[in-house]
Amino acid sequence: MAQKVKITETIFRDAHQSLWATRMNTDDMMEVAEAIDQVGYHSLEAWGGATFDTCLRFLNEDPWVRLRLLKTVIKKTPLQMLLRGQNILGYRHYPDDVLRAFCHKAKANGIDIFRIFDALNDPRNMETAIKACKEVDAHVQGAISYTISPVHSVDSYVKLAKELKDMGADSICIKDMAGLLKPFVAEELVKRLKTEVGLPVQLHCHYTSGLASMTYFKAIEAGVDVVDTALSALAMGTSQPPTESLVAALEGTPFDTGIDLAALEPINQHFKDISLKYKDLDSSRKVDTAVLSYQIPGGMISNLRNQLKAQNALDRYDDVLAEVPRTRAELGYPPLVTPTSQMVGTQAVLNVLTGKRYGVVPKEIKDYVRGYYGRPPAPIDPEVKKLIIGDEEPITCRPADKIEPQMDAARKDLLAIDRHYYQQEEDVLSYILFPEVALEFFKKRAGK
Repeated sequence: MAQKVKITETIFRDAHQSLWATRMNTDDMMEVAEAIDQVGYHSLEAWGGATFDTCLRFLNEDPWVRLRLLKTVIKKTPLQMLLRGQNILGYRHYPDDVLRAFCHKAKANGIDIFRIFDALNDPRNMETAIKACKEVDAHVQGAISYTISPVHSVDSYVKLAKELKDMGADSICIKDMAGLLKPFVAEELVKRLKTEVGLPVQLHCHYTSGLASMTYFKAIEAGVDVVDTALSALAMGTSQPPTESLVAALEGTPFDTGIDLAALEPINQHFKDISLKYKDLDSSRKVDTAVLSYQIPGGMISNLRNQLKAQNALDRYDDVLAEVPRTRAELGYPPLVTPTSQMVGTQAVLNVLTGKRYGVVPKEIKDYVRGYYGRPPAPIDPEVKKLIIGDEEPITCRPADKIEPQMDAARKDLLAIDRHYYQQEEDVLSYILFPEVALEFFKKRAGK
């Protein structure tokens, strides 16, 4: 039976993360926040991902203040965030007490829906986050990091979704961060999730490969409940499909979103108007079908280019693109999403530039091979494993079981550094996630 399709708008998070290096400031959001609240979206993705780090590091803004400001204006539309499971919003695992405190504070500050994922699709790395969000009556969306490899299949994703449901997830998201999900695969996956798991299903695709709009349509026919889009001023390329196009396509059909195109026009015009401010950061909106071969998300592509540029080695770009899939296979086919995308990408760059594969290995890759990021989707190549950690045996327990609680110690540290830096309990969390960046922000905030 056809049903009305709901839309999550990504303009305040993933759209500008994908196209403007996450640099949209809070003032530019607040100008249209009230108008966006009147549209009738299912939810507004407005926090999480790279926004937290970028607020502190580049915008001299407190991400907690941003969230509270948005919540004062956005009354009807649920606010949604992207949470990296045990990684929270950083690039390593954090202890359970920090994760629990973060989830509780995020809910108290305004987050209604938590989309929780793990870069390895290891449910052990999502379990504490799910429990913590359920403790504060938030909506928990368990996310599948979609990728393609010899060990990933529709069967494996359905199995993961069932585990997430058993852990307490209220809905399931198919998170297609590289734009690899093909229309007929989406149809099969959505149908099976709906019938075999029985939870609402949301689909999040990036437009990188040009497949996303077609994939959305087949998913909608298959019964998907919600899709993620971005207003056209910040759509396509490595962002999401345009909101207006989908609304228009479904208008007058049984799938009608109920959203008024006329209401979107002035909001979109605002983002067109401010785009000049961000033009130096703006990524290309071109479709890149090569992603179907090398399976690299858009954010990772720009990161690789920047790494090579810094080394005056842009001429090795094609070599690095060819090296990424090889490195990924040897490391057990991790999905390429934060933080594994950065880790695999950096290792591939080092393999190419040094001329000796795994001659130089970053600490993060060593920790990954040791099992500190979780269980790889497939066994790591034994020869590569030996090159990286020798005869050391990886851990087999949940990685966070090895991490001591940190909240109390971090609070004491922050007060000892400067008592003026502690203005709210949320500051302790900012300090734990990004110590140096947060301290620099606290220093500026205190006028020092």
